[in-house]
Amino acid sequence: MPSRARIFPEPLPTFAPAPSWLRRRAPPETVTEAVFYAGAALAALHPIARDEHKLGLLWRQRLALSCAAALARQGGRTEDEATLRDHWYLRKPGDDPGPGGRILDAWRRLGEGATSDEKEWIWAVAPSLGHGLNSLPIEIVELAGRHTDRQHAMPVLAAAEIIAASGRVLPDEGLLPLWLADAVLAHQLRWPAPVPLLAAHLSRGALRKTPQHLEGETVFMSALCTAYATAAVAAIDLYNDLARRATRLLAVAPKLRGKDADFTVSVLLSEDAQAAEQGKSASDRSSRRLFERLVSLGVVRELTGRSTFRLYGL
Repeated sequence: MPSRARIFPEPLPTFAPAPSWLRRRAPPETVTEAVFYAGAALAALHPIARDEHKLGLLWRQRLALSCAAALARQGGRTEDEATLRDHWYLRKPGDDPGPGGRILDAWRRLGEGATSDEKEWIWAVAPSLGHGLNSLPIEIVELAGRHTDRQHAMPVLAAAEIIAASGRVLPDEGLLPLWLADAVLAHQLRWPAPVPLLAAHLSRGALRKTPQHLEGETVFMSALCTAYATAAVAAIDLYNDLARRATRLLAVAPKLRGKDADFTVSVLLSEDAQAAEQGKSASDRSSRRLFERLVSLGVVRELTGRSTFRLYGL
């Protein structure tokens, strides 16, 4: 019997690590210094954010998970990343993922990229952000449209303006301004899809200072730039770590003999987690054996620490 054709993903691109001088511990002394570090960090992130290899999907999902966990924590909820991942991947089709899961949904969809019509994009994600369908004030949608169409000399300034302006329209809203900031920043930088960055690194205390930005104060702009600089460096580190893991997985992929081996490898490169369940042509048992082999080879991790209902990923 002739051997079946093997299909493997494209080789991974390589990117430089973040410069060591961007890993500063002391906060910037002036807003000018903060803007400089944010610009340098986002410039270092830019090649990764522009690349369209499928690993970028997994990368954005991990960043979305980090943002959602931070927002759940700030909102007084108990879900950590592991719990949010469980709720997301172990729910049945059509099940409500819960309040934390809806936050995760919003940030995962942020990282999937906007449609050509920003209004449809924002309205579609509104329920995940705690708003009814088409219930967002039209001012918010128009603000987002203006900030994505208009080119700013400083992209981070566009993010600051959309946060401050949306906060003025919805003063008690904590999630939407952060979501819009990353969306607007991506449009300004012409990234193919936004990168979830800000929510995991901007404190609620800093967010409360947005009204001062509208009054010409620099304290919020400084905090925002510092958060983006920290977030960009962390995102670069995460991508390079995932790329190392993915390279090891691709190196052993030709040795795998399971019926769904190629499909499993492809999903592992583009999805945060995967359950060992019946696949396209393999049984549950065969799928479990494949994942156990991948774990034994050191190229895949079991993400839950449980003996049942396990999830696997890079």
